[in-house]
Amino acid sequence: MGKLLLTGVDGNLGKQAAYYLLELVDKDQVIFCGYDSGSLKEFAEQGIETHVTNFNKLDGLAEAFADADKLALISMPFVGKKRQNAHKNVVDAAKQAGVKQIIYTSLVNADDETNPSVEKIDHNFTEQYIKSVGLDYIFLRNSQYAEAMITNYFTFVKMDGVLKNNQGDGKMAYISRKDCAKAIAYALATNDFHEAVLNINGPELMTISDFIAIGNEATSNHVTYQEITDEENYAVFDAMGVPRTTDGVFKDGSDAPYSSDGMVTFGQAIRLGKMDIFSDDFKKLTGQEPITVKYMFEHADQFQVGDRHSQDN
Repeated sequence: MGKLLLTGVDGNLGKQAAYYLLELVDKDQVIFCGYDSGSLKEFAEQGIETHVTNFNKLDGLAEAFADADKLALISMPFVGKKRQNAHKNVVDAAKQAGVKQIIYTSLVNADDETNPSVEKIDHNFTEQYIKSVGLDYIFLRNSQYAEAMITNYFTFVKMDGVLKNNQGDGKMAYISRKDCAKAIAYALATNDFHEAVLNINGPELMTISDFIAIGNEATSNHVTYQEITDEENYAVFDAMGVPRTTDGVFKDGSDAPYSSDGMVTFGQAIRLGKMDIFSDDFKKLTGQEPITVKYMFEHADQFQVGDRHSQDN
């Protein structure tokens, strides 16, 4: 039997998924790939097969994937044609190497043409391309990371106490990034899902006002919510020094280590009801309940979005 290959071990999601996977299977059953050798060092020192991979280039990828039966492709940390090409390189190399199944971290409602999120374009491209080459797949369509909004909540605690964004009364089943990582590990370790689309959601749908109320109760802060327009939301991020696109410069220690194009169009999608997907697929996959927003706020130091670790050139 071939090995289970995990990409993106240099990123926050991928590294956490690597730890969870090693709880499920023996280390001689896995392969870890990352952009730089430093991200792989702790695993290589345990005798785990590791490979430095750059998905912007096809060269060497099939060789790195040669021993794998299943491959988890964690979506790359940039947006647009460059990401689509990088994902295509991974899929082509996996097909060439004889990989039987790809697990891909996608986005809720990725195949809805009316979903305005710029992020969903690349995710839909990748899903359709995986299907087109005839590989088995599990698409993990993740809801928004709760960590991003918990960090955002405390940003406004430090400011004027008024959390401003463009989500309005739209709903989202916020999911912990830790649970998204757990879903990747379980998807790699299981043989129970084929040509499957799983929505990886938190335990309840809520508006951003509901989210803030839970935060206030858990922390004794008094944050309020103000809906603003899409353009006003861009201005908020501009003032924070957040780049408009993933080609921009990201500040070290930023409270928002994402591009504002991604976040504003994501907020727009939530407002328009394009992200209110809710299922128990996480429990079906892992046998566990997802972490609640209440728990995350009560242990907020463990649920911050953190620095942007994934690299690219």
